[in-house]
Amino acid sequence: MNLGNDKALWLLFVIPAIFLPAYLWCFWKKASALKTLASIEMLKQINTAVSLKRQILKALLLTGAFAAIVAALTEPRWNPKPLEVKSQGRDVVILLDTSRSMLAEDIKPSRLERAKIAIGDLLEKLAGDRIAIVTFAGSATVKCPLTQDYAFVRMAIADISTESTPRGGTDIGDAIRKATEEVFDKQSREYKDLILITDGEDHDSFPVEAAQKAAAQGIRIIAIGIGDEKEGSRIPITGPDGQTTFLKYQGQEVWSKLDADTLRKVAAATQGGRYIGVEPGTTLDLGDIYQKLVASANKRQLESATMITYDERFQIFIAIAIILLVSEVLISERKKD
Repeated sequence: MNLGNDKALWLLFVIPAIFLPAYLWCFWKKASALKTLASIEMLKQINTAVSLKRQILKALLLTGAFAAIVAALTEPRWNPKPLEVKSQGRDVVILLDTSRSMLAEDIKPSRLERAKIAIGDLLEKLAGDRIAIVTFAGSATVKCPLTQDYAFVRMAIADISTESTPRGGTDIGDAIRKATEEVFDKQSREYKDLILITDGEDHDSFPVEAAQKAAAQGIRIIAIGIGDEKEGSRIPITGPDGQTTFLKYQGQEVWSKLDADTLRKVAAATQGGRYIGVEPGTTLDLGDIYQKLVASANKRQLESATMITYDERFQIFIAIAIILLVSEVLISERKKD
């Protein structure tokens, strides 16, 4: 037998801790009350009509009913049977820019935070696809390998910041090569999507060439450009004293603009690739993008998993509890004439 909720067994301690003392107290209190209200001779006549054994039996029935309910709460089950679960899906790698330019607040609350929120919303829409998270700035870091454990992916997302990648800068090409070579499964040339979320600023990492190599391995790139393409935005920096200033270079404040042209070329380098711009006043809905571009695409058979299923048997103990409760009500405390 297997228990689905063995923590419920702790409730059995209620019997010696509460039930037994409560019944002993009730019997003692009842006897004390009778002694106060009636003489010894009258008590003898009253007690001859009441059966102590029946009172004890009724108490045992109630205690047994409680124990049966606890047994039902443990979710007892047996007869284990292996069940092979097969799933279909695509491999989706989220390539997220964590350079300091992603702190710009032209997209509220910031480019990076808006992207993290959108990825969280995407997880609500996934239907069996494997997903991975790779962050990049001057170098790329695999934060989460391909997995169907979406709870683990959420934990990885929550931990992402501009400190997630040790080296500053923005090397989109290196990040694409990292995902292509180290994250995607090389056994299949199809069913692979790379969702690139960045403001597009690149430091000569040859992203288009990297995208072309990715396309040769059957990877499709969906490039999402996030930020203001025309005016750009300053990059807030919080100092040790908690004061917010703006990033400067050679004494001048840095204004970060969305480089949409580069991202369009990156997406166009892969078959079926798409560029989607997210500028101020627009929303980043990865769930909708997933439904339109990924969920509707062809899927492959992913690895199967074997699960053990059981026959639930809590109903037996509920029935026992009901029988005991009904029996307790029907049994009288009085002796038979």
